[in-house]
Amino acid sequence: MKGTPKRWARLAIFAVLATAIAGAALTASSHTAAAMHQGAMAPAVGSNPHYTLEGKIAPTSQVGPLRACQTRLTPAPLGACYGPDQIRVAYGIQSLLNSGITGAGRTIVIIDAYGSNTIVSDLGQFNAYFGLPSATLNIIQPDGLPSPTDAGNAFGWKAETTLDVEWAHSIAPGATIDLVVAKSNNDSDILSATQYVADHSLGDVVSQSYGEAEQCMDAGLLAQQHRVFNQLASENITLFASSGDQGAALPSCDGNSFMKAASTPATDPNVTAVGGTQLIAHPASVNADGSINIGGTWMSETTWNEGLGSSGGGGVSSVYSRPDYQASVVKDTHMREIPDISYNAAVNGGVLGALTCGPTECGLPLATYFFRFGGTSAGSPQWAGLTALADQMAGGRVGGINKTLYKLGKGGNASSYFHDITTGNNSVPAGVPGTPITGFSAVPGWDEATGWGTPIASALVPAIAKPGNG
Repeated sequence: MKGTPKRWARLAIFAVLATAIAGAALTASSHTAAAMHQGAMAPAVGSNPHYTLEGKIAPTSQVGPLRACQTRLTPAPLGACYGPDQIRVAYGIQSLLNSGITGAGRTIVIIDAYGSNTIVSDLGQFNAYFGLPSATLNIIQPDGLPSPTDAGNAFGWKAETTLDVEWAHSIAPGATIDLVVAKSNNDSDILSATQYVADHSLGDVVSQSYGEAEQCMDAGLLAQQHRVFNQLASENITLFASSGDQGAALPSCDGNSFMKAASTPATDPNVTAVGGTQLIAHPASVNADGSINIGGTWMSETTWNEGLGSSGGGGVSSVYSRPDYQASVVKDTHMREIPDISYNAAVNGGVLGALTCGPTECGLPLATYFFRFGGTSAGSPQWAGLTALADQMAGGRVGGINKTLYKLGKGGNASSYFHDITTGNNSVPAGVPGTPITGFSAVPGWDEATGWGTPIASALVPAIAKPGNG
């Protein structure tokens, strides 16, 4: 590989279209071969998006009404979605928050390229609408202002930043968020931002919602990245990365086809790789007296696979040997396999996010809109939020959690800690060069489709915080 490739945000945005096919999704990974060949990964919404959204957000100082998609059962013909209250119920987070475990005193670091020029106001609107407390958000640009880029690439990363910040705060509303903005999505620039986090021991947990095929990252940079992750691990900082949105496939390095591959940085043994599921939880509803039934009760989950470019990443590393913590479950190879765990990532059943955009970004009049987000992007910041809760409970950084996750997963009480996903797969259907690609199926216990499954936070967070579990 020559030159330095650029990473794409792990993000899918769904918008209900009045003029397009219902259920269409725009993903960060559904880029054109031409864009790849020119060295620029197309972001979530592409260069010339054409869509309508879940609706505008009128400025409000009080909790807003339910959005229509929150009242639909996943999957729904017009698309279902979840707000913070529903996700907190589904994954057993609300009881922790009720007991005062909010991530107070801890810091979540989110690394993204380009950032968002409206994230402060968007987060304020999001918090007001859903009744969340104000957030402490620090925006850090260690290498200066972001480099100039095309509107499509900038908007895709703006949307990624929105999802990461708003949903890390939704899970750990008491935690500080340090948004570290790389000046571009070149591997070297993202690595520089990550090195800054390590050199300043900046926070307690790091979320990374981006990646590329291991084979497409310069070997020298890959080795340097591993050294930085070793440094972060030595500082007892927890690392998360999304496993990808193309199932068992990733774009080839020349961008002309897809290939079976696993994504870096998720494959690094120091990182907890987050895969994707489609969550089915009770929808919200409005009672006869006008009061709101939040819903959110967990019903079932399956492996996230909504078709080409919209399924949870997972597979076998071509670089890293099997770490000791995987020895009990990885028998088919002697390599690192991902994901380790999962989280809701479906587009039909995604999460709401507030984002301001205008004609040059999203082709709409300048306003703040609700988007429905999907992708393994959603899981990494929310798992970072869960770890901030564990850090608060532990009274300090819990550090790398993979050893703990595999210990709990192999224990006799695994069902107390995880929703074990046993249906679906992350195979890639035919549709572009290199496909179809046979992926991995969910089975009881750990698998390359969903890892150990999704969190039952009321039990898992205290177990992660408990000394001796690591």
